[in-house]
Amino acid sequence: MVKVSILGSTGIIGKNVAFTLAREDTVDEIVMFSRPASVDRAKGETYDMYDALAARDIDCKLTPTCDFKDIEGSAIVLITAGIHREEGMKRLDLAIPNAKIVKYYSEKIAEYAPDSIILVATNPVDVMTTVALKASKFKKTKVIGVGNHLDSLRLKNYFSRYLDINSSEVHTRVIGEHGDHMVPLLSSTTIGGIPLKYFVEYVNLDITGLVEQLKRAGNTIISKKGATEYGPAFAISNLISTMITDSHRVLTVSSYLEGEIEMIDEVSLGVPAVITKNGVAMIVPIHMNDIEKKEFIEAAHTVRNATDEVLENINI
Repeated sequence: MVKVSILGSTGIIGKNVAFTLAREDTVDEIVMFSRPASVDRAKGETYDMYDALAARDIDCKLTPTCDFKDIEGSAIVLITAGIHREEGMKRLDLAIPNAKIVKYYSEKIAEYAPDSIILVATNPVDVMTTVALKASKFKKTKVIGVGNHLDSLRLKNYFSRYLDINSSEVHTRVIGEHGDHMVPLLSSTTIGGIPLKYFVEYVNLDITGLVEQLKRAGNTIISKKGATEYGPAFAISNLISTMITDSHRVLTVSSYLEGEIEMIDEVSLGVPAVITKNGVAMIVPIHMNDIEKKEFIEAAHTVRNATDEVLENINI
């Protein structure tokens, strides 16, 4: 029996992750946890999802609840709860109010699901990953932030659509902060096995424009429709499925660093990591050029300063 719990299940991301994950038919039970005032809404979501899943003969159990006892035995607990970003807001603007929520939920996870993996989606995700780690007192390999996984998928998609090439031929990665200080690893990007620096000699590729588009992606979507939902939901369910199936894939997640990359420590950042059923098996070494290395170090300083301020404010 594989059980996944979602804290903040009636929010846009939470309910989309639940439905996406249920459709993949790799989970036996999804606990849709919400505040007491939102339990009826959670029940309504499950009824609607059951109707849809019946068309695919999927028997995933959906459990709407506000009782923390129901998360007991979870393999993974996803935290999506928090104040959502509005147009023009930076992810760091959400830091302190969301940190209080993540701290509370992480303490409850430690109490009721001590053997689980905590997956953090609440923004600013890099800061919240450290909050969850400190509040839960879990091993760092068992606390993972969604990090730059979505950013990496977005960049892959941009190259694919811009060049009219199947996305499987694009191998690229974004590291650093899930925010303004994200770092696309263009120096190691390949298109059809050809390093990007050689590929651009043969096509009219606006690299600078693509990177700016990537950094604005979240705000662009929010300005058009009010919130991001499908991209984050699929990226998160992809991460969860990778853990459940023990796929040992290398994905870019937010992980607490202790000197593994450029001797950076005491901060959670997006880095490539081998993901297994036990969480982060190892952080993969990164080759960066001088510009990327400088930007990554700047991202570390920015996120660490924000994290220190938040931890002090919420008394961790």
